Amino acid sequence: MKDAIRIQGARENNLKNVTLDIPKHQLIVVMGPSGSGKSTLAMDILQRECQRQYVESSGISAESIAKPNVDSITGLAPSISIGQHVTNRNPRSTVGTITDMYTYLRTVYEKKGVRTCKFCGESISPSPVEVAGESMKCPACSQPYMPLTKADFSFNTPSGACSTCSGLGIIVDIQVEAVFNKEKTIREGAVTFWYESLTDYQTNIIEAAGKHYGLDMSGPLHSFSPIQWELLKHGVESEAFACHFPHIEPPKTVGKGRFKGVLTAMWQKYKERDGQSSEAAYFTTQSCPDCRGDRLKFESRSVTVEGRTLPSLARCSLEELNDWLLAVHAKSRMEGDMILLAVLEELLGKIKRVILVGLGYLSLDRQMITLSGGEAQRLRLASILGSGLTGVLYVLDEPTTGLHPKDTDGLIEVMKELRDMGNTVLMIEHDTRVMQQADHIIDIGPGAGRFGGEIVGQGTLKQLMEQSSSVTGRIVRAQSRIQSKCRQGNGDVISIHEATLHNLKQISVSFPLGSLISVSGASGSGKSTLVFDLLANASDGGGRVEGCREVIGLNKVNSVITVDQSPISRMQRSSVATYTDLYTLLRKVFASLPAAKARGLNEKYFSFNSPGGRCEQCEGLGIVEVDMHFLPHLRVQCPTCHGKRFIPEVLAVTYDDYTIADILELSIEESLSLFKDHKKMAKLLKLLCDVGIGYFQWGQSVTTLSGGEGQRLKLARELSAPANGHTLYLLDEPSSGLHPLDVHKLYILLDKLVDAGNTVILVEHNTDPIAASDWVIDMGPGGGNSGGQVIAAGTPEQIVSSEASCTGIYLSI
Repeated sequence: MKDAIRIQGARENNLKNVTLDIPKHQLIVVMGPSGSGKSTLAMDILQRECQRQYVESSGISAESIAKPNVDSITGLAPSISIGQHVTNRNPRSTVGTITDMYTYLRTVYEKKGVRTCKFCGESISPSPVEVAGESMKCPACSQPYMPLTKADFSFNTPSGACSTCSGLGIIVDIQVEAVFNKEKTIREGAVTFWYESLTDYQTNIIEAAGKHYGLDMSGPLHSFSPIQWELLKHGVESEAFACHFPHIEPPKTVGKGRFKGVLTAMWQKYKERDGQSSEAAYFTTQSCPDCRGDRLKFESRSVTVEGRTLPSLARCSLEELNDWLLAVHAKSRMEGDMILLAVLEELLGKIKRVILVGLGYLSLDRQMITLSGGEAQRLRLASILGSGLTGVLYVLDEPTTGLHPKDTDGLIEVMKELRDMGNTVLMIEHDTRVMQQADHIIDIGPGAGRFGGEIVGQGTLKQLMEQSSSVTGRIVRAQSRIQSKCRQGNGDVISIHEATLHNLKQISVSFPLGSLISVSGASGSGKSTLVFDLLANASDGGGRVEGCREVIGLNKVNSVITVDQSPISRMQRSSVATYTDLYTLLRKVFASLPAAKARGLNEKYFSFNSPGGRCEQCEGLGIVEVDMHFLPHLRVQCPTCHGKRFIPEVLAVTYDDYTIADILELSIEESLSLFKDHKKMAKLLKLLCDVGIGYFQWGQSVTTLSGGEGQRLKLARELSAPANGHTLYLLDEPSSGLHPLDVHKLYILLDKLVDAGNTVILVEHNTDPIAASDWVIDMGPGGGNSGGQVIAAGTPEQIVSSEASCTGIYLSI
């Protein structure tokens, strides 16, 4: 192929000497069963080699970036990878700030904002021509005012932020009474969140500090004087404590009593980890009493344009904001304000692109840390669309995740626009609608892990359906759209009455128990609010929850298990094996081997998370970070253990010729036969395969998992626990990221759960699982304020026949 990226002899991970031509300037879909090699091809070969060549061409040594295991790659272009991991954890970053939409809106308020005179109450309109540093006057009382600048409308600048909350809109504080048990001594565990070994360590430091200052810190807390409390809470370096001992220098070392203070250390951790520290449960947040969540100082938050304040617009959905801006644009055109028109047109263009990718329900003040991976990815995609770049290779990881089929159409249009600008758009995707619109599909399979890694089909979707080797073509051909027979349930229901939380319009809805139920609807229509914010929280609160009159029927189930897509952990040390307790079982197996006993190696030596048997150069991670200066840090193989994680003595112990490091490199599916005689381990391994994650490696960090993958891992762990009677399972898009073949396997498992007397409720967009449900509750008709209603409820057949349902249209396709 003349105008193409040519890959020859690719053997990275599980790819089997793949040679492939990828046509340029086309919309390309890479698909196949989970673990078949899609991400290896897209990310580990194409994206990494693009990065390596870029670094090399910049005159920087690219030795630290491993060259993919491939004979040659030609025809590459500069690449931009858009994944689903939310990396921005700054609470100050919002949808508005990250896209610059808020910046443009601040300009509108700078140019058109009307103030109210605080002396006479008269409106003060901006002057047509303002001179920098020159004041303006109230037309009624002539009181002078300095013009407000763009910075005055930013909650991230001192001149614009509310001084009480520093522009965050909330006040964070520690529940001090929950931190300390006044009846105990420090050594007895008076600091409630310190575990035993940490209590001993910290008590020694506090007692050394007390000795340094002549204070006895060994008594129960209720006997402490204000000075002792100050030492315990804020440490030896706090001014409030130091002022009592002006002639005593603080201890120089921790061993001599340089104690930081319990509350001081808590605040430090909280800020360093963006509120995600282990002590986060001891912190409370409430709306700022001064700005009431508006974030801006009084002068700025009271300015209006066409009767609306800036904070009120920041809370609107983007669809509502778009309508308001169109009205302002029309008025500005009539007034001939060409400068403002240019700003408005740029802002409207940005909003239009975000709406096109199905995110019109978001608001400008929505924090980035609250977005799902799919939402963050599409937001970045919308921003890139406005950049005007050409000749670029875009690599996307499942951009339709979390999208209703009607929103997928808008996203496809964005992809086509990128392609038509002269770019190559390559995406890992399983959505049938995207496949139908793709110029070229690369089907990888036929299975996962060592059973995959081959190109089993190429071409358009129609061509794939004619290729006998194509796994995708075979599945698409065999798909049946509507469940022929639905379970009737057990006769009991859980009912939510008069729900008004967020955008819900005082709705009442019932969930038939003993059924597989799908809650569908447009993005932002209220599905998650209904299932997770109301139903799940009502189960925690004994049937009582804010946002609805009542929830009835929870007494009909024994337990409620919520499995969402929130990250399992942001600790790189947490792996698939450690999270599921597989690793505990594995360490027991290795510690019981004769070779381990002969060397005196117990279970602790086979842990990569504690000293003893692990490599201390990389602390058991197998990788180390390299500072790339102006590029993100790069992780490379540890030069001491060569990625093996352990010291040679531990690696000398083998099970069936496998070291513990070898097993950590195996996929779950590959290890099934290896541990078939260990019943508990074999059962857990099979369960992981049943939920569609058999391609995971034992040692794979949970930080690398997408939201959908993490959810299926959580589901497997929940299902491995002993049964507790009738269980209600609440799942958030469990089919996210799954090939149709894997979706089929997952739903066989969910069907078994329901047949065993349980109830499963899914928030779902994928039309195949919805069609296979017993009961469907369709929300809408749109997102944000346009949603919040139950449009239709019934069996899949009834949803198809409903004229109001936008989901039914796609179920019948």
